[in-house]
Amino acid sequence: MDVREIRKQFPILDQEVNGHPLVYLDSAATSQKPIQVIEALDDYYRGYNSNVHRGVHTLGTRATDGYEGAREKVRKFINASSMEEVIFTRGTTTALNLVAKSYGMANVSTGDEIVITYMEHHSNIIPWQQLAKATGATLKYIPLQEDGTITLEDVRATITSKTKIVSIMQVSNVLGTMNPIKEITQIAHEFGAIMVVDGAQAAPHMKVDVQDLECDFFAFSGHKMCAPTGIGVLYGKKHLLEEMEPVEFGGEMIDFVGLYESTWKELPWKFEGGTPIIAGAIGLGAAIDFLEQIGLNHIEKHEHKLAAYALERMSSIKGMSIYGPKEPGKRAGLVTFNVDDVHPHDLATVLDAEGIAVRAGHHCAQPLMKWLNVSATARASFYLYNTEEDIDKLVEGVVKTKEYFSDVF
Repeated sequence: MDVREIRKQFPILDQEVNGHPLVYLDSAATSQKPIQVIEALDDYYRGYNSNVHRGVHTLGTRATDGYEGAREKVRKFINASSMEEVIFTRGTTTALNLVAKSYGMANVSTGDEIVITYMEHHSNIIPWQQLAKATGATLKYIPLQEDGTITLEDVRATITSKTKIVSIMQVSNVLGTMNPIKEITQIAHEFGAIMVVDGAQAAPHMKVDVQDLECDFFAFSGHKMCAPTGIGVLYGKKHLLEEMEPVEFGGEMIDFVGLYESTWKELPWKFEGGTPIIAGAIGLGAAIDFLEQIGLNHIEKHEHKLAAYALERMSSIKGMSIYGPKEPGKRAGLVTFNVDDVHPHDLATVLDAEGIAVRAGHHCAQPLMKWLNVSATARASFYLYNTEEDIDKLVEGVVKTKEYFSDVF
């Protein structure tokens, strides 16, 4: 990877913020967009903006080809067995809610169990809370080890014959923990449960093969992987999707509508009611082309190198607490931390004055914050366009912030 050449593909990075060159370290929240994706959106709106599937005119045909072509790119990207298993959604949140509302309501009842972990994003907690309340099921949590990892022994001790759904993130957006999804899936299947994977922090950064993982559902968002906001994907095994009912009803997803009864289109369209996210899907297809040209394996290796470098540099700062696994290969490309006597929001504000963008807060993971015994943390997250120089500037900014608050108080 030639990171300096890659950076040239991202126009937003070539600017100053508060009089300093921008150092963008918030890609876990949303990634920046390369010129290829921006041009794909511009090309659609300028050249063939039209609705899909319904029209026979030239613009409609081009739009449909672009939309369905993007679906095929997604299929290959995650190695789904067919395009019927790829549902376009607004993002990971919508995809997980779809599974909970459709599959969950039909297959979970009183006395059943739903299993998740303490590290989950709110999007992978609240839908299951609501499902448990609606059905009388029990929501259970796999415990975490001191370093923020989970063990397969604890997975086996938590999942039982009553478990119907296991839903776990592949990569933690706070701890950077990389969970052993394939092994957890095998355990879930041994007990007759289905496996749902929140892949929001995985799909942008590593090669995902849903057939190898053997998971039943896999959800991810486009905006975290160089694509536009408002587009995401739910992968589901075909036989499960065929049994599920839609959760949105209206145009596009119907086959026949009568006065009192209606029937649905076949997969995948029965889950895509209304005018779909056409431009977003086309942009996602362009983002996949861009990432695959570079290579997901190269991106993952680059980010792991950055994470290791960041851990080394930041561990030398006195009064620094760093959360998550420290062992190489167990942490994805982010570092979540706190500085003694400095609130994360104050830290992020001072860093912003230096042109450094990091995230501060609970990161949509309040149960995990409680487990960590903190109210909030700061997080620096890396992507293919970041460099070791970015981390050096972060370290300088943290030291400067620490000294500033030491002088003030």
